[in-house]
Amino acid sequence: MLNKRLNLTIFAVLFAASAVCAATPAPVKNVPPVPDLSGFQAKDMPYDKGEAVLLTWPVTPADVPGAVYQVYASAGKDWVKVDEFPAEKKLAADVELPFWAWDRHAALHVVQLELPGFFNDFKIGDEYRFKVKYVNGKTTAESPELPAAPKPNIFNLARLNNLLLLIVTTIVFFWTVSHAKRKGGLFIRRIAGLDAIDEAVGRATEMGRPIFYSTGIGAMSSVPTIASTSILAEVAKKVAEHDTQLKVPHFDPIVMTVSKEIVKQAYAEVNRLDSYRDDINFFVSQDQFSFAASVDGMIHREKPAACFFIGHFMAESLLLAEVGATTGAIQIAGTEQESQLPFFFTSCDYTLIGEELYAAGAYLSKEPMLQSTLKVQDFGKAFVMVSIVAGSALLLAGTWFKMDVLVTVVKHLFKAY
Repeated sequence: MLNKRLNLTIFAVLFAASAVCAATPAPVKNVPPVPDLSGFQAKDMPYDKGEAVLLTWPVTPADVPGAVYQVYASAGKDWVKVDEFPAEKKLAADVELPFWAWDRHAALHVVQLELPGFFNDFKIGDEYRFKVKYVNGKTTAESPELPAAPKPNIFNLARLNNLLLLIVTTIVFFWTVSHAKRKGGLFIRRIAGLDAIDEAVGRATEMGRPIFYSTGIGAMSSVPTIASTSILAEVAKKVAEHDTQLKVPHFDPIVMTVSKEIVKQAYAEVNRLDSYRDDINFFVSQDQFSFAASVDGMIHREKPAACFFIGHFMAESLLLAEVGATTGAIQIAGTEQESQLPFFFTSCDYTLIGEELYAAGAYLSKEPMLQSTLKVQDFGKAFVMVSIVAGSALLLAGTWFKMDVLVTVVKHLFKAY
């Protein structure tokens, strides 16, 4: 009887153990997730000249470290691998486009392909096929094959901020032109060196001595030389009105030719063409110090009543201005070279500083169009200064209060794309 009970107990224990083992599930291997690439899209890259395509597909939980995406392109039958990158890279937030032209918060992978770098026979408008492949160890997935044809875009929406700035600048320009014509000119602060031109020409007329005008050693393509010729035109008008002798030695033959026409036109505008002489402008030398030595000799011999040194000058600036100062002439100088300004300051009566050289034409002629251009530049400088201060304050506030949206908006508004 006891053995029978013991056998029943053992049997019950074994039965219970087998039941527990049967209820325990077998261990399951960790299988990597597979991304769904059905949302893959291929289309023309917007806002470009027609050489790129844009490939996008959604971000998935399978984008884990160690996984990669491979991008393939085909112009016919063969496929070319054009890109490969980690699965957690190349997102919509990485695209360098402003917020009004691109959604940086989209949960997308984005690949921009410049096709000429992969296909030697690339032609704008040709159709190409694209696909993307996911690889994570032995786990792979492939997107459908999609066609896309790059084409040029008429309007670059990314540069909308530049367009708006251009429109505002154009409106301001035409408003200033209209205002200048109605009011008979615009206010420009007094520039002593330019106001002294009348004094210099008057002194030369009273003393019966010539006026020397040098445009420097710059070429005709040099901005200071262009500004100098505009001042020469105004000086020539005053010289013609007073029937004073003007001498313009030149370093560059092309500048001499242009200056001849400018001076001749100035004489014609004041109806004194009969007083014009072709030898007012004359060529000296294209060697820097030979030019300086020759002009110094002329100044020393003829002792002019006024000397103008306006344009591009280098080491010859002091050589010219010092000799002119020894003759007692009124000297007016101006150059864009900061290194030469100290020499003009010490040896000349008046020196044009900075942009005074470029504003001289508008200041002397009182031409509404030129004055308006000058005013628009002033408005532009004011706008830039206000933008820098306001933009810096907004960026500081956005960073301080962790307002990422504000920081992004400010950066995009003041960035050129």
